[in-house]
Amino acid sequence: MSTISSLGEFGLIRHLTEGITPTQPSTLQGVGDDCAIIGTTEGEQTLVTTDMLMEGIHFDLVYTPLRHLGYKAAMVNLSDIYAMNGTPRQLLVSLAVSNRFQVEDLDEFYAGLRLACERHGVDLVGGDTSASLTGIAISITAIGTAAPSNIVKRSGAKPTDLVCVSGNFGAAYMGLQLMEREKAIYLSQVKAAKSQEARDALNFQPDFSGQEYLLERLLKPEARRDVVESLRQAGIRPTAMIDVSDGISSELLHICHESQVGCRIFEERLPIDYQTAVAAEQFNLNVSTCALNGGEDYELLFTVPLTDHERVEALPDVKIIGHITTAAEGTQLITRDGNEFALKAQGWDAAKA
Repeated sequence: MSTISSLGEFGLIRHLTEGITPTQPSTLQGVGDDCAIIGTTEGEQTLVTTDMLMEGIHFDLVYTPLRHLGYKAAMVNLSDIYAMNGTPRQLLVSLAVSNRFQVEDLDEFYAGLRLACERHGVDLVGGDTSASLTGIAISITAIGTAAPSNIVKRSGAKPTDLVCVSGNFGAAYMGLQLMEREKAIYLSQVKAAKSQEARDALNFQPDFSGQEYLLERLLKPEARRDVVESLRQAGIRPTAMIDVSDGISSELLHICHESQVGCRIFEERLPIDYQTAVAAEQFNLNVSTCALNGGEDYELLFTVPLTDHERVEALPDVKIIGHITTAAEGTQLITRDGNEFALKAQGWDAAKA
């Protein structure tokens, strides 16, 4: 194992970025100087987004492999670019790490990060590293482009528009519940062990048979480039769009607030995977509540004009869950038994973590 201090900051950066070759025409110069150089394309605007992930707040390394963490950290940002109907081009990553991490640990993180970039045709063009007194902190900035006429904001939804979602919901949240349960069991066994020798002898192997999909959704989400491409190929331009990182309820309320509209969505139309429903029953949780408020699904929620009904219905892995109303009609969830309740944001709130 190699200590980070043995390489030094610049040696570490060279080590982690060795062999990175830009593929985007707009990347004029990537890693290796004080700044990356990115060209502009006539007729396009630049999209920029950034996210920070903190150990103990956004992820737990007890059950999160560093390779998966690198992949997920990239996807969190690429998803934001796709949510604006853009194309991601470049990525910058900054890390602060404590001395409990070795160079090989960061190699694993970068392996996941680079895999995500390769799969989505994105150039890793720079970043920074720093020491940390506790744990690991990750800050990633993604840069993308889109023609001005193609950019989709949260503020364009109109009454009678259809509310659509990609994929299914609640799986990542149930994956988190599984991991937290097994972590608690493991820690209880460690606590019960009377000696270091007994703790070293522990061979804790949780059985996740039949629940693999839930873990994948939590640890290795995929930004929905395919959905954006399907919309373009079908000639559908959403009127508003957002990626679902904090739960359907929270994200739909963002759209309604920015567009100054209301909505009606139907519980029976929420797309939920079978494994999610089974796990929710095991944990005695309401599966619809998990789908509405679980978060970390990184699916797309978008609105389209009513005239696009047939075309959007034909799209793979897209489902209509409701429609936009006037602001005066409020934001309503229609339950399976026909009752109406005000939609409330109960998903992830980083400021309250």
